[in-house]
Amino acid sequence: MKGAVLPRPAADAGQDAWHDYVYLRDNPRGAYEEYWHHTSGCRRWLVVSRDTATHEIYACHDAADAKAVRA
Repeated sequence: MKGAVLPRPAADAGQDAWHDYVYLRDNPRGAYEEYWHHTSGCRRWLVVSRDTATHEIYACHDAADAKAVRA
């Protein structure tokens, strides 16, 4: 698992923006989207929508497809 699906800072963003993006994360209870890496299978990055309290998974799709939707 990689972590929350968050917008990535611009390549020329300052050090503070990159620090926040890499290290500072909320730990919400409930519905959440995360990046998962399928290392033992297809090696694709996935976006998994799940409930952090119950671990129920609502949806899963290829992160490459999600990038086009979020842009």
